[in-house]
Amino acid sequence: MTTPVPADSARPAPSRPELPSLLPGMLLADPDPSDTRHGRARRSVRDWVVDSVCFVLAVVIGLMTFDAAMTTDPPEIVQLADLVVGAAFCLTLWWRRRWPVQLAVAGAVLASAVASSAGASVILLFTVAVHRRYVVAIAVALLQLASAALFYEIYPDPELSYRGTIAFTVLLVGAVTLWGMFVRARRQLVLSLRERAYQAESEAALRVDRARHLERERIAREMHDVLAHRISLLSVHAGALEYRPDAPGTDIANAASVIRASAHQALQDLREIIGVLRAPSSDDDPDRPQPTLAQLPALVEESRQAGMRVSVVDELTGDGAEPPPAVARCAYRVVQEALTNVRKHARGTGVCVTLTGGPGDALGVEIRNRMPVGSSGRSEIPGTGTGLIGLAERVELAGGTLDHGITPDGDFRVRAWLPWPA
Repeated sequence: MTTPVPADSARPAPSRPELPSLLPGMLLADPDPSDTRHGRARRSVRDWVVDSVCFVLAVVIGLMTFDAAMTTDPPEIVQLADLVVGAAFCLTLWWRRRWPVQLAVAGAVLASAVASSAGASVILLFTVAVHRRYVVAIAVALLQLASAALFYEIYPDPELSYRGTIAFTVLLVGAVTLWGMFVRARRQLVLSLRERAYQAESEAALRVDRARHLERERIAREMHDVLAHRISLLSVHAGALEYRPDAPGTDIANAASVIRASAHQALQDLREIIGVLRAPSSDDDPDRPQPTLAQLPALVEESRQAGMRVSVVDELTGDGAEPPPAVARCAYRVVQEALTNVRKHARGTGVCVTLTGGPGDALGVEIRNRMPVGSSGRSEIPGTGTGLIGLAERVELAGGTLDHGITPDGDFRVRAWLPWPA
C-alpha cells in the first residue's frame, strides 16, 4: 500500500544563500583578492567611491605634511623626489585591499623620510586595522610611531617641541588604529548576526521537514494498523465464500453483508486518515482516528465474527480508571496488530488477550496463540513483514517496551508494557 504524501512535501525547499566561513584574521565582507580560495574580488561601486575618497585624502594630507616639512628648506632635488615618490605611493592605495599589510609596512618605511607619503601611510594603517587582527594592526601602528620619530628628527617642527610632536603623533596613530578596530568589530558583529539568522532559518526549515516526516510516518502506521485489520477480515470472509460455494443462501448473504460492512468501514477509516492530511491539526483533535480500550470489545467481536476463537482476560485494577489516551490507543493497536497477524499466519488457532496493571503501575497487554501444526508458515494474506517492527517503535514512542516470540509451551506471545501514571 502506498502512503499518501502531502502535496506540498513534493515541492523543492527554497534555496537559501550559503554564508561562507570567515578566514582567520580577515573579514568576510572584504575578502583578500589575492587568496586563491576566493579569487579576485570585483570592485563594487561603493569600493570605487571609498577608494577614490581615500586617494584624495592621502594626497591632501601628504601635501599638507610636505608643506610643513619643507619649512626646513631642503634642496630642490630632495623636494622633487619627495613629491614623485609620495605621488607614486598614493597610487598604490588602489591595491590596498589586496596587500594591506605589505603596503602599510612599506608606507611606514617611506614615511620616515618622504613627507608626501604620510597621508597614504595613515590610510594604510586604517585599512590594516579594519581587515586584519588587532595584533597585526598594533604591530603596524608601532612601526608607524617609530617611523614618525625618525621623520621628526629629519624634519623638526618649528612650532612644537620634539616631545610635543611625538605625543601628537601617538594620539593620531592611536585614534586611527582604534577607529579601524571599531569598524572591524562592527562588521564582524553584523556578519555574526547575519550568520545566526541564516542558521535560525536553516534550523526552522529542518524542523518543518522533520515534522512532515514524522507526520508521514504516523499516517503510515495508522494506515497499516487500520487497513491491514479490515482487509484481513475481508480476506477471511471472502475465503469462506470461496471454499463453501454450496453454503445456504442465508449464510452467503450474512457473509456478503459482513464483507460490505468491513469494506465500508475500511473506506471510512481511510477517509479519516486522509483527513489528517487535508485539515490542520488542533489541540482538541490532534490525532485521528483515536481508538482506546473502550473499543476493544468491538474489535474482539469483529474477529469472532470472522471465525476466530478469541478470549479476553481483564485483570485491570483501579475501579474502571482509564489510562492516558496515548497509552490506551497504543494498547488498542497492539491487540489489533496481534489479531491481524493471527489471521494471517495462524488461522484457526485460539487467541487469548490478557490485560493487567493499573494506575501508578503499568498497563500490560499480552496476546497469546498456539502455533499452527503442520503449517508451512506461509500466509495466504499478503503482508509487508514489518508490522511487529512498527509496533515496537510505536510502543517505544509511548514510553513502553514490547517483546514477542515463541514461549517454552509452544505458544506465540506478543507482550507490551506501557506506562500508566497514577
